[in-house]
Amino acid sequence: MYILPKPQHLSETAGVFTIPYCGEITLDADTAELAYTAAKLLRDEVSVRLGFKLKIKRSFSTDGCVIALKRDSDGCEQGYRLSITRKNICITAKEDIGLLYGVQSLRQIIAQKGAALPCLDIIDYPSIKNRGFFHDATRGRVQKLFGYKQLADTAAYYKLNQLQLYIEHTYLFKGFSEVCRDDTPLTASDIMELDDYCTSIGIDLIPSVASFGHLDKVLKTRSFSPLCELPDAEKEPFTFEGRMEHHTLDVSQENSFAFIQKMLDEFIPLFRSKYFNINGDETFDLGKGKSKELAEAMGIHELYVSVINRICEFVKLRGKRPMFWGDIIIESPELMKKLPSDVICLNWGYSDLETETNAKKMHDVGAVQYMCPGVQGWRRFINRLDLAYENIRRMCSYAEKYEAIGILNTDWGDYGHINDPDFSIPGLIYGASFSWNFKQDEKELLNKKISAVEYLDESERIVSLVSELAMQEGWTWGDAVRYMEADLSSEPKKAKLEIIRESSFMQCTEYNKRIDELMEMLSNLSYSLDPLKRNVIYKYLVSAKLQKLFNLTLQILSKRVYNEEQSDSNNCFENQTKQCVDHSIESYIDSRSKSCLAHNSKNKIVDQRNTELKQEVKLGQEKKHAAEQKSTEESELAEALELAFLNYKDLWRENNRESELYRVQAVVFYYADLLRSLA
Repeated sequence: MYILPKPQHLSETAGVFTIPYCGEITLDADTAELAYTAAKLLRDEVSVRLGFKLKIKRSFSTDGCVIALKRDSDGCEQGYRLSITRKNICITAKEDIGLLYGVQSLRQIIAQKGAALPCLDIIDYPSIKNRGFFHDATRGRVQKLFGYKQLADTAAYYKLNQLQLYIEHTYLFKGFSEVCRDDTPLTASDIMELDDYCTSIGIDLIPSVASFGHLDKVLKTRSFSPLCELPDAEKEPFTFEGRMEHHTLDVSQENSFAFIQKMLDEFIPLFRSKYFNINGDETFDLGKGKSKELAEAMGIHELYVSVINRICEFVKLRGKRPMFWGDIIIESPELMKKLPSDVICLNWGYSDLETETNAKKMHDVGAVQYMCPGVQGWRRFINRLDLAYENIRRMCSYAEKYEAIGILNTDWGDYGHINDPDFSIPGLIYGASFSWNFKQDEKELLNKKISAVEYLDESERIVSLVSELAMQEGWTWGDAVRYMEADLSSEPKKAKLEIIRESSFMQCTEYNKRIDELMEMLSNLSYSLDPLKRNVIYKYLVSAKLQKLFNLTLQILSKRVYNEEQSDSNNCFENQTKQCVDHSIESYIDSRSKSCLAHNSKNKIVDQRNTELKQEVKLGQEKKHAAEQKSTEESELAEALELAFLNYKDLWRENNRESELYRVQAVVFYYADLLRSLA
């Protein structure tokens, strides 16, 4: 039996308590709405797992009750105590949120043990107060509302208490009809319903809107392009890479600030949260276009901080505490002193080798900070859980060492959000585990626990298998997009060659062999999973198939690109070689003729030449057959890509709005068309 996050203190005692079908869940009369929500969650868990429904009541006394949820003034903030004896179950907490967390632990025990629960005593509380998950709702994939509610449920199940949805252009602001006309944006009704739902399960839904950089789609419209730092931005073709790197607001004009304030004024009232994330990251274009003169006069970092400060002050006027990403200010951390004292710096770092340098920099200048790791799903078909574990472990340790007030675990969707959101759940649990209890298990043990708790996997293997599956990536989605977009570069051949050289094309055969083995293992594993979670196996199989096909595509392209690169330089050499070979053959025949004539063996020369001609014909036929086979393989691979993508689209549409599926499709079809052109 496992509980995630791992409790701070747990002791088991002899005996078993069996939940009676006629039992009741009794709430202390002092409890409020959140405690009632906890009781309903427990009632529903028992109903799903055991087949009967417990009644819920409130009472001034919980003594002798079968299952009791009650307040205890001696508890600690967000903490709880869960006691299971032979006679009853009792959860006590100082606050209702603690009662909810106690119920979440009890739900996990029931899911694994059924009605017969081991007697135990748990005293538990979080290592860090603010524990969040940041989900990209912009760069390709906008989920249906029930998908975001499921995400909130999962976050609450693992005792996270904050959730952010990242927005650039996927909310239908007033005046955004041109921005959203080919999209399926979220609306005010969606946000308010989700905010209400999150509040009901102990999650603070924090608004998060790009308000400075990362406004590609907005600033490339006729309506808003005059506000872009770079002139003529609307004339540039869309690229996934361009969306990541460009399109910062021109802060040299007041209209830009009016635009920001109008957007924030419309968004802020939709949320209960006291926080607001203005983002403000990766403003790479600042000072390179219309604001160049201003940047030269002030200094680029001073200009950046002045803009962040102005936005933060506006947010504070609306009663919210601002957050912003720290990647730009980290270059001049002393400038934090020019920002409001309560502003929160979101200090991110996503490497599995991430050092503590940036955490220390912010700590030393007195910044209030969250540490922000990532689940490593962006730009790939399946999340790299091996990298995510190490990155999250490190960043949470720096949070402890440098007194960060929160953890915000990120799930970005760069390049179309190709990975299914379900693949980020193990990474979400890593973040929840390490932020609740800094002293966590090693990766393999934690993977076993997640397999058992999240998927009810009796074999405890699913997480380790999908972790290995993700590592079989010769040609990542990010590689594929960069290769396609190299067509727009000044030197396409050179750019493509460099991308191929950086890939793992030499290992693709080995990778694909392992993919087949792991897909078979996962297929055989599905019977041992929670029936409610078995569909995740199908999702992994579809994505693994696409990874395999892209690995095969890489093998073909690597030969093609290298051949093209060498063809120009080798043409002269090949002609010279051919002449030398022809001359050698003539010399050989001539010498053979003279030798044979000298021995009166003229007929042998004829026989020898006939044999050689037959061999040449056979070789030509073999080459022709190989070429035909190659042509067939490339056409079949193109068809396989298209068929696999049909399955992918079906899965996308189950839980997600159409959003930017068409952009993802354009990449897949690019490769299908390219393969056929090579056939």
